Amino acid sequence: MTRPVVAVLDYGIGNLRSAQKALDRVGADARLTADPSEIASAAGVVLPGVGAFGRCTEALDASGLTETARAAATDAIAGGRPFLGICVGLQLLYTGSDESPGVEGLDVVEGRVCALSDAVKRPQMQWNRLDHVVGHPLFSGIDEEAWVYFVHGYAAPVGPATVATCEYGSTVCAAVASGNLWATQFHPEKSGDAGLQVLQNFVEAVGA
Repeated sequence: MTRPVVAVLDYGIGNLRSAQKALDRVGADARLTADPSEIASAAGVVLPGVGAFGRCTEALDASGLTETARAAATDAIAGGRPFLGICVGLQLLYTGSDESPGVEGLDVVEGRVCALSDAVKRPQMQWNRLDHVVGHPLFSGIDEEAWVYFVHGYAAPVGPATVATCEYGSTVCAAVASGNLWATQFHPEKSGDAGLQVLQNFVEAVGA
């Protein structure tokens, strides 16, 4: 069976290879790349991210991949090839973040990323229970009591695109979806069987 090619955008941030290896494990031919032609020919696109919002946007700009990422995410929302954002890769989809005032995000999902509640320790660095929309293909085969791993001090707003939340001082956006664009605030590559199932669901959507 042919393994669908998934382009993992290589913009020099964090351990991108962990996402690549996890995607390979669940059936993708995942390629860590900054080559526009290779990205254009891939069946799916993944935008990981760790660290600060501003640093990630700077690295994306420096790699020349900002417009590539924006176009791929916009196309996915319109029903084109699947796109997956992970952690800060989710946050970058928004207009901006209070973590980095004055820095623009990709602005393909409306809203602004804000700090987690002052009532809890920041960042959230722990396993937490996922409250997800049952029946959404992102969560196919995942238990209603699934636990996943988070590392973040900021989060996207809960809104129309939200398909999963967790509780951490308040109700926190844990995943969003619009058309064929999916994104998780948690790290599926670090979330055991539930996380691997999320990635497998994405790979199956890519190969469909």
